Amino acid sequence: MRLKIKKNDIVTVISGKDRKKSGKVLKVFPKGKTIIIEKINFIKRHTKPSQKVQQGGILEKEAPIGVSKVMLICNKCGKATKVKFGEISGGKKVRICKKCNEMIDEK
Repeated sequence: MRLKIKKNDIVTVISGKDRKKSGKVLKVFPKGKTIIIEKINFIKRHTKPSQKVQQGGILEKEAPIGVSKVMLICNKCGKATKVKFGEISGGKKVRICKKCNEMIDEK
C-alpha cells in the first residue's frame, strides 16, 4: 500500500487530543499505517538508568499517531488538503493537491 504522507511533510492533526496542531513528519511506518510528528502526541516513559541513558526518570517523547488522523498541508496554498496521484512526463507518479491542483512533490 502506498501512503500519501512522506517524511519531512508538514501535516495537521484533525482528531484527538492534539487536534488543530501541525508539525513536521519525522518517521513513517507504512506497515502499521502510523507516523511520528515533531512535538505532537507526547507520552511519558519511565526509564531506569543504564549504559545508554545515564540518568533515569520520566522522559517525554513523541508516540506514533495514525495516518487517518492527519491531513497534509499543501506547500503552495497552505491549506490542509486531500491528495491524489498523477503522472508527469517520463511516467513518474507525483502527489497533487486536490484544492489547488499543484504538485506537492518538488522534484
